[in-house]
Amino acid sequence: MELRDLRVFQAIAEEGSISRAADRLGYVQSNITARLRRLEEELGVLLFHREPKGVRITEKGMLFRQYADSILRMAEESVRVLKDDGTPSGILRIGVVESVTCGNFIRLISRYQRQYEDVSLRLETGNTAELLQKLKNAELDAALVTGELAGANLTVDWLYTDELVLLSGSPLSGGGADLLKQRWVVAPAGCPFRARLEQWHKDEGVTFRSFLEIRSLETLLGSVKAGLACTLLSRSVFSGSYEHLFVHPSPEKDRNIETGLVRRHESFTSSSYRVFARLVREEGV
Repeated sequence: MELRDLRVFQAIAEEGSISRAADRLGYVQSNITARLRRLEEELGVLLFHREPKGVRITEKGMLFRQYADSILRMAEESVRVLKDDGTPSGILRIGVVESVTCGNFIRLISRYQRQYEDVSLRLETGNTAELLQKLKNAELDAALVTGELAGANLTVDWLYTDELVLLSGSPLSGGGADLLKQRWVVAPAGCPFRARLEQWHKDEGVTFRSFLEIRSLETLLGSVKAGLACTLLSRSVFSGSYEHLFVHPSPEKDRNIETGLVRRHESFTSSSYRVFARLVREEGV
């Protein structure tokens, strides 16, 4: 079994088609078919069901895919380790939650790219749960995420504590449980702000009912500004056209939330990442 065979298997699994995998890899289809057949014979299992419109991975194939993906990631990382000569270059993959992009982040990225033109910076947005999973799978070099980071079994290279506030498009009256009797707009499950808001409801004995569920932070804030609903976010998020939103305090015991730059404990830190982490520590996001 060669790394090339694993790349062929990975491409077929991702494309769901032998012909599309061949196009992607630049091989003729017969070559891909032969390699897959040899791999299945070597392993003694069927990896894909052949169907009229493509292929469907088997249970054994799904199990094998976990190992194949891990082996290929380790192989790619070993090449990066050997090629790193201390000069920032190559590809740097950073995950970032949308709430981080509202502050100094874009200026930081601009400065990084001006100073290190040989680095190809790839940014991927998502919620904290999604990005931590991709970090665990070595699909990212590091991530800027928000939430409970102390027990995440990660190396934290930078940490910032922000204040959670309730945002509305108009003044609200009352406090405690009364303050929770609003229409709410939240991000999908996996967002730490939503989790805190749900916990706040639970602590006050109020049933949580979301009025809107929106993935885009820009659209979410726009709905608050329009007076459609309220939300719970970190204070650093609202700026620019959202500076005039009405701000209300959250419960004191859960008022603080952490944002951090994290990476896997065992991961190789390239020179490209080390200078990125230094900039984050110097300037914040």
